[in-house]
Amino acid sequence: MTNAAIDPLTSRAFGCTSKRRKIKDLSLWLLASLSLVAIVGPAIWIIGQLFTKVVQGWRWSVLIQVGSGLGGGLKNEIVGSVVIVIAVTVVAGTSGILSGLYLAEYANGIVGSVLRTASEVLSGVPSIVLGYVGYVALVVYFHWGYSLGAGILVLTIMVIPYITKSAEVSLRHVPTSYKEGATALGMPNSVILRRIVVKTALPGIATGMIIATAIAVGETAPLLYTAGYSQSLPAWSLTHRPIGYLTYAVWTFYNQPSAAAKQLSYDAAGILIFAVVMLIIASRVVVAITQKHSEF
Repeated sequence: MTNAAIDPLTSRAFGCTSKRRKIKDLSLWLLASLSLVAIVGPAIWIIGQLFTKVVQGWRWSVLIQVGSGLGGGLKNEIVGSVVIVIAVTVVAGTSGILSGLYLAEYANGIVGSVLRTASEVLSGVPSIVLGYVGYVALVVYFHWGYSLGAGILVLTIMVIPYITKSAEVSLRHVPTSYKEGATALGMPNSVILRRIVVKTALPGIATGMIIATAIAVGETAPLLYTAGYSQSLPAWSLTHRPIGYLTYAVWTFYNQPSAAAKQLSYDAAGILIFAVVMLIIASRVVVAITQKHSEF
């Protein structure tokens, strides 16, 4: 009798709990879907509008002609952007990975806390502020002028915190048993770091590098203050030689009255979006390859 009286109540309680969970799951699913639409929808609309503008006036000669806002092509801006991004990736990548390795393996106590706080503060500084500081310090005080070197240095300072953080987090997630096993086998610490720790953390490090590269590709304000602009191809000089880049074309050419200038602005924006998409695809490929080679 007791069991017969309790079982219906128990089943009813379980039924109510199950319904509440289903309602919560459905609500969260709807909320997540609406959030995704709110983020992706405007982006798709903007890219669609831009794609329409680019297709209407696209010329393949834009990629190989040197021009200006009055017509011609975007060869000097494309080459300049490639040079800047490669230089920033090499300099910031080397500095950021080494900084992340130091924070993950050696920086403890107050020193580590101070360095991490400084890195986080630096990552939160607006890019236009870094550009203005670069202008005052490099262009004016050190007399570099508008130049490739000033632009590379400011962009490097801007993206280093992202690479450092991703490298540190990835290195800290390497299982301790890997290092303990290597130490038990008598491997030197330098070999352990190079062949086991860094190798295992490569997927996260590669992701951080590509994110930093994408940030550098799309920056405008720091380069306006430091790199200036040039309608000629980049020269082999780090100082006193301005350089062209695609974000300048997007920002400046659109505000000019001629239709040719506006079309160049659309073309530059389309090339930048294509470059970012390629970076995203490259990041997936790199992560897949590094994950395969990082497994033991």
